[in-house]
Amino acid sequence: MGHKRTKSATSSAGSKGKNKGHPDDILPMVLTSATQELFGCRADEDVTGESPYKLLRKDDIVQDIKTRAAASDFSPVKQIVLDYPEEEMLLVFDKDLTYGQSFYLALTPEARDRIFKPETLEVSENEVDKSSEPKHWISLGSEQEIDEESAKETRKKLWYRFSRVRRKFGAPVCFSDRNTADAKDSHLKCASYQDSRFSIKQMQRDCGMQAVPRLQSSSAQTEWKFRKNFFTQYKPRELNKEEIEDILQAEGLKNFCNLVTPRVLLALQQEEVMNVFFDDWKVLGAGAEAGDWSGKVSEGLVLHQAFSDQKYAKDKKISSINWHPTILGVLAVALTDKKENQLDESVTFILKRAFIVFYSFADPANPQLVLECPDDILSFEFCPSNPNIIAGGCINGQVVLWDISAHVTCLQGTQTGGKKVSVDTDSFDLEDNKETEAPVVRYCAVSALESSHKFPITDIQWLPQTFEVTRTGLPVENKDKVSVQIVTCSPDCSVLFWDVRMPKLLSQSLSDRKQNADQKTQVTPFIIPETFKHLDRTWKPLFKVSLPKIDTSGEYAPLKFSFEHYTCNVKTEKDDEDDSTEVVPDYSQLRTTSARILAPLEDVNTHLYVGTEDGELVYTDWKLEKDDSGRLFSAKPLLCFNPHHWLVTTIKRSPFFKDIILTTGGWNFAIWKEGIMDGPIFVSPSSETECTVGCWSPSRPAVFFIGKEDGSIEVWNLLQNTSEPAQVYAHISNVRISCIESWTAGPKQYFLAVTDDLGTLRVFEIPKTLYIPVRKERLSVQTFFELQKDRLDDYLMRTEQWAKEKREVKKEAEELKKKTEPDKPVKSLQKSEEETRKEYSDYVALEESTLKGIGLWKNTQDD
Repeated sequence: MGHKRTKSATSSAGSKGKNKGHPDDILPMVLTSATQELFGCRADEDVTGESPYKLLRKDDIVQDIKTRAAASDFSPVKQIVLDYPEEEMLLVFDKDLTYGQSFYLALTPEARDRIFKPETLEVSENEVDKSSEPKHWISLGSEQEIDEESAKETRKKLWYRFSRVRRKFGAPVCFSDRNTADAKDSHLKCASYQDSRFSIKQMQRDCGMQAVPRLQSSSAQTEWKFRKNFFTQYKPRELNKEEIEDILQAEGLKNFCNLVTPRVLLALQQEEVMNVFFDDWKVLGAGAEAGDWSGKVSEGLVLHQAFSDQKYAKDKKISSINWHPTILGVLAVALTDKKENQLDESVTFILKRAFIVFYSFADPANPQLVLECPDDILSFEFCPSNPNIIAGGCINGQVVLWDISAHVTCLQGTQTGGKKVSVDTDSFDLEDNKETEAPVVRYCAVSALESSHKFPITDIQWLPQTFEVTRTGLPVENKDKVSVQIVTCSPDCSVLFWDVRMPKLLSQSLSDRKQNADQKTQVTPFIIPETFKHLDRTWKPLFKVSLPKIDTSGEYAPLKFSFEHYTCNVKTEKDDEDDSTEVVPDYSQLRTTSARILAPLEDVNTHLYVGTEDGELVYTDWKLEKDDSGRLFSAKPLLCFNPHHWLVTTIKRSPFFKDIILTTGGWNFAIWKEGIMDGPIFVSPSSETECTVGCWSPSRPAVFFIGKEDGSIEVWNLLQNTSEPAQVYAHISNVRISCIESWTAGPKQYFLAVTDDLGTLRVFEIPKTLYIPVRKERLSVQTFFELQKDRLDDYLMRTEQWAKEKREVKKEAEELKKKTEPDKPVKSLQKSEEETRKEYSDYVALEESTLKGIGLWKNTQDD
């Protein structure tokens, strides 16, 4: 059989590829993995598409044919190998299968030279020969510099000899006590000291310098136990005219100028020839704007501004933060007392001063506007339709409204002379100097205390201007096309809906309306706006949504909530009239509309996510239902999960996916997808420190920020790593991070506002690595969420299957136990009585024998 294969191979080789489509002097071959391992020609490892050549020794091929006989892959070309005139044959790896097989063998030396390019071999061999010969070293003077810098001994070494008297060898040792103050670390040492008899002044020193690409500053966080306020005053020390004239006429200054003038002129000439401040990185197009981000221009958050006002923020912490929707570089923070201060004041009944303070990038040293609050504010929000209207939730459960229309110029910085205009309120004056203090604005209206929440309002949000709700929670069209309703939640187990419009029953007469309108046109900075005068102290909620527990009695205690913002693309006639002019709504003229004439909206999602104080996330419907008697009640929530095991501090919807929600609480965070009723699609590993707040990136769908209890901020990237943060910024603050809010200032400028429990507001500029998305990032994140959903479905399916198998195994075990147990005989009543009598007689006999044994039976009989 071996001769037949050789003959066929020879004939095929002799035919020289007329039917195979390859040259006459090569032969396509198939080499098994064993042959490739034996000859060191493994595909894509030893030989690749870039280096496909392998020279095989003729003797090795012949030995393989002799050893493995017909099993050898070279047995078909045995005669060709034996007739080959030279010692090495060329084997080529054909990665593209040009001739139909993965390898082909050069059958002649001419084919080997043609394929392997012998001229390249000669050049490489010559280069190897040349490189083996060392080049002659030419001195350029560097050895002199090395010799000068090297340390050499210039004095004779000192020799010391220590000896001992011969008679003391082997003598006993006597130990004695000594004072520990005379020795350090239980031994004496000769410490170096400064000899005051002489000093050497170093005039010049040569030292090597190495340039670094960046300057990094690091600090250690230490505890400052004794805190106190302090300040430093300084003033410039100026020279008089005589001293200035003496310095200008000094010979030393003239000599210095004459010495450095040539060097300065040379540097100026070099700068004219080439711009030394030219950014080569941007010119090369290697930045993030050129495509996918691969480099790092800025590796971390850069502190842009820091705000900490000692007048209002002293002994305060920040509970809520919001960027102004329309004025660039302006943000507001709510300042609340710390817990220990609140407890002290609750005992002594001292009137607290609560504020919302506005800061601006234009003047970071001073507040721009101050809102007076009836009590500490835990949450507030700007109205989406009119940013001059602000709603806030108090710690006593009341809802507060402000109108800052008369003070917008203070925030825009358009006051003449650059001075702020103070506001004389009836409440209090904070400073005597009214030209330099920030205006204080009193609230317009506050809800009725008896109709408000019974516990602090922890979250507040405006309903969008696309719809409104009736007293039963039914979404209907919004005729006014402005946001007129507010949603609040509190740990008193309720979610309340509020309407800021005047009810029709409280509408005034035409004359009163005209009088009020005249008064409104005469509003001055010294008068409280009457925008919501009809609500002050009488404001009641539209309806209440309770949260009964699903499986047990009681109710959930909400802390945060989130609902899907309904967007309507229907264009109204009012919009057609004037698209360019934005009309600011007058809330004092708005009136409630009867629900009968409003068309209901079927496509509004009336479900909301609610985070509780027990770490639960509840998904419920705010629409009220009617029982048989017609009484309205809140239905039980649709689902409830407990992934956090502690207070839920954040519920944020992704700005790119309206159905993706980020929640933080306890020691982890979770990501949810609305519509998935089986739990979160992603839960982070538990960390050592508590997660206090979270925020999505405004420009990258895969990036979000997590604030921690120890004052650090974690940056997570879902496309990079889901088990640990991509970056960690430690020591942002030495106390708890209370709020995080991102803001887009422009297409290439993004900011992150961070607050803490010391009342400090820091604004960081987000680097390019965190705001420039990678290619197709949104699609990749969407795919990630779909994979997480499939993983959750698979896990639940397997869990259910395991539980079912466990029940079946348990059932089979019980049935087998019943079959293996012997049947207990049924005893008749008569037989049972006989066994009882027998047992009693045996007991009596045992008692008699026992008493006889101890000598008491006779006495008993006698008695």
